[in-house]
Amino acid sequence: MHDSFVHKGKRKILVDYLRNKIGISDENVLSAMNIVPRHLFIESIFEDYAYEDRAFPILAHQTISHPSTVAEQSELLMVQPGDKILEIGTGCGYQTAVLIALKGLVYTVERQKDLFDYSKNKLRELNMYPKFQSFGDGFAGLPTFAPFDKVIVTCGASVLPVELLKQLKVGGIMVIPLGPTDEQVLYRFTKISPTEIEKEEFGAYKFVPMLGSTNQ
Repeated sequence: MHDSFVHKGKRKILVDYLRNKIGISDENVLSAMNIVPRHLFIESIFEDYAYEDRAFPILAHQTISHPSTVAEQSELLMVQPGDKILEIGTGCGYQTAVLIALKGLVYTVERQKDLFDYSKNKLRELNMYPKFQSFGDGFAGLPTFAPFDKVIVTCGASVLPVELLKQLKVGGIMVIPLGPTDEQVLYRFTKISPTEIEKEEFGAYKFVPMLGSTNQ
């Protein structure tokens, strides 16, 4: 796996941009973004642009999110070392790697078989291991491993997946984009009690849509 001084230099410039222009202030998130080699998660034809704040196409007609989006979702999640995190939408594995770099215990679900296989191999090559990696329906979460300290959804859902909220422990946080296909709003839900949820809103984004059953 090739991670040169040039790549590392570009990553440092990206981290400076995230800090100074995007306003990411969590130094642990910035450090994780500096550690994870984003260029290794995308096709080599895009490698020169890997550390620009751009999304790129990946397998199964999906995209790797903008670095700023990954950083913002990670910061909103307020990850503490050892947090048990449910990630919905492994994708190419880049966000997963950032969560692992933040010392989270990551349980991740991907419904596209091509991406499930790709991310599993890529994370293994980088010696970054989720606690559990699943090919399945993100709407169902992973009830066997619940409850989770944190839940992060990396695709846009038209409605709030209630099953995922059920799998969040009291005091836990879920970060999710909600809304129609063309534009979602990024929300943070904090589970105050078994029946009470605090909702915060963090602006408009465009995510790939969250899909259901793998039988489609």
